[in-house]
Amino acid sequence: MGLRERKKQRTRQAISDAAISLFLRHGFDQVSVVDVAAAAEVSKPTLFKYFPTKEDLVVHRFADHETVAGTIVRERRSGVSPLAALHQHFVDGLARRDPITGLNDEQEVLDFHGLVYSTPSLLTRVVQYQSRAEEALAQALAEALDAGPADVTPRLLAGQVVAAQRILAAANWQRIVDGATADGSYPQAVADADHAFALLEWGLAGPSAARTA
Repeated sequence: MGLRERKKQRTRQAISDAAISLFLRHGFDQVSVVDVAAAAEVSKPTLFKYFPTKEDLVVHRFADHETVAGTIVRERRSGVSPLAALHQHFVDGLARRDPITGLNDEQEVLDFHGLVYSTPSLLTRVVQYQSRAEEALAQALAEALDAGPADVTPRLLAGQVVAAQRILAAANWQRIVDGATADGSYPQAVADADHAFALLEWGLAGPSAARTA
């Protein structure tokens, strides 16, 4: 990465950090884009060059992950199914306490999630991000399954995977909000992930397998 690109990344991070700090102190709706630009010591046009909307100042932390699942599918080892690769990636994230899995009890992370879940406009942007992530995953699955344009299988599977990950992350976050620790919740979080991906696998195996499950 060149010097210019590193400088752009530092500027982008500084703007985002200033914005989130202000939002956490005063509330998302009480802080203007002008306030954020002043705190980050950039002009308003510069801010919008990095973040097209006010919501993007927060939700980009989710959006930065939107192509990850598709990359996992494309770069999986030979002999590993797409579903198995996605399952392992999520479990690895739990072990790392990756905030995207919901299993992180650092106060900064909890405050960030609290901001998102308590602000309707941010939740709307998260849903849009999830739709893009789902589409990116569906494209990768279509390649992996050699599916034609009319085959709904990749889109069905992508929707189920994205929904499962969202539900798992929300359950993990809620446990911590209710007073549990990330370390204490880890075994249950892994068990839930194993259960969720097993349900996805049984569903893909066909109606007879689903009935016996």
